[in-house]
Amino acid sequence: MAKKYFGTDGIRGKVGVAPITPDFVMRLGYAAGRVLTSIESNLEKGAHPAVLIGKDTRISGYMLESALEAGLSAAGVDVLMTGPMPTPAVAYLTRALRAQAGIVISASHNPYYDNGIKFFSSLGTKLPDAIEHAIEAELDLPMQVMESASLGKVRRIKDAPGRYIEFCKSTFPNTLDLRGLKIVLDCAHGATYHVAPPVFHELGAEVVVIGNQPNGLNINDESGTTHPQALQKAVVEHQADLGIAFDGDGDRVMMVDSEGRLLEGDQLLYIITTARQQQGTLQGGIVGTLMTNLALEHKFAQMHIPFIRSQVGDRYVIELLNQRGWQLGGENSGHILTLDKHSSGDGIVAALQVLEALIQSKKTLAQLSASLVMYPQVLINIKTDEKINVDQHADIQSAVVMAEKELAGTGRVLLRSSGTEPKIRVMVEGENQLQVETLAQRIADVVVMATTG
Repeated sequence: MAKKYFGTDGIRGKVGVAPITPDFVMRLGYAAGRVLTSIESNLEKGAHPAVLIGKDTRISGYMLESALEAGLSAAGVDVLMTGPMPTPAVAYLTRALRAQAGIVISASHNPYYDNGIKFFSSLGTKLPDAIEHAIEAELDLPMQVMESASLGKVRRIKDAPGRYIEFCKSTFPNTLDLRGLKIVLDCAHGATYHVAPPVFHELGAEVVVIGNQPNGLNINDESGTTHPQALQKAVVEHQADLGIAFDGDGDRVMMVDSEGRLLEGDQLLYIITTARQQQGTLQGGIVGTLMTNLALEHKFAQMHIPFIRSQVGDRYVIELLNQRGWQLGGENSGHILTLDKHSSGDGIVAALQVLEALIQSKKTLAQLSASLVMYPQVLINIKTDEKINVDQHADIQSAVVMAEKELAGTGRVLLRSSGTEPKIRVMVEGENQLQVETLAQRIADVVVMATTG
């Protein structure tokens, strides 16, 4: 059954426009609280379920945080507040503090005027579909506030940043350090601004930080994983060994080598996988997505490493990893999953895995990624006011078939609706750059005609 509000990564939209309004978010908090109360059977008699709330640095976070707090309290749920913290930090702290759920107020890589609500289970994983359906069903019912004696209480977790910093450091071997490395960090004026620099500094690196002055309006603005040019320039200017960029909520990462060359998620996943295969610690295979570069799939085949694709979205990558008992997966957008280290995609933890490979191999980022030659991949995003089913639109499907015929097995075509934005994404990849660009634009033109009528 299709969900009314939840997308691939929680509920997201423009602030002030339904559903990202204070009244809806309060009702969402109440509905989530009611569902959590009903499924928690391991609580002591009279004890309240507890939910952890974190947020990124958007100005609207204050408003939505208060609305969620009110709704949860009305349902009899205690609330633990962390303030600005990365999404993966909330996943970790939910487990560490034995909370029944975690909530992150964030729109990830989107601009400041968007925001969203993400949920984590008590295990620090994305909520199962069944619970999201239950929350949506509860949203349709009227609010009935608990009696005053049964209302939830609220307290702040003052040591949340320190707890998370120590957790990140614990995922890096205690026999290694980062001494001798000069690293530029771009925190996208987002939730990692106060936790990422201490992690890398305390592990021994010389750290230069940019994108660490959040003002509520500048999250992801010309910075972070969506705008890596600032990091590329800073790495060259500071003559650094490498650079690391995070997105606004810290679950994505990209890196830059000493020459300013960008390494995206597929390349970072390749580096981590190769290191583990060489060390004999690789468990099973790798899960990518429909967007994973074809070159990576071909490379893993040469290395005799199993590889499968999931739908786009880290929750689907995690589902396949858990089904197969594997540990590594990710998206080219920078979501990297290392399930032996964390239950969630974590930009800081993933970067540390790459640095571990770099130090143990005594190679540079450029050298570690040199053997993976990415295929040209063109992605065109088309904004649309209404959703159309691209799989059932005759003109669009005809354009796709023609493009695939021209590629003749040397590339791929992928069309999909974004799960987080009102966009249709057209992706074409293959061995010839000019051919890929031409075919992508041809299909995009057909999509534009179809969406504008």
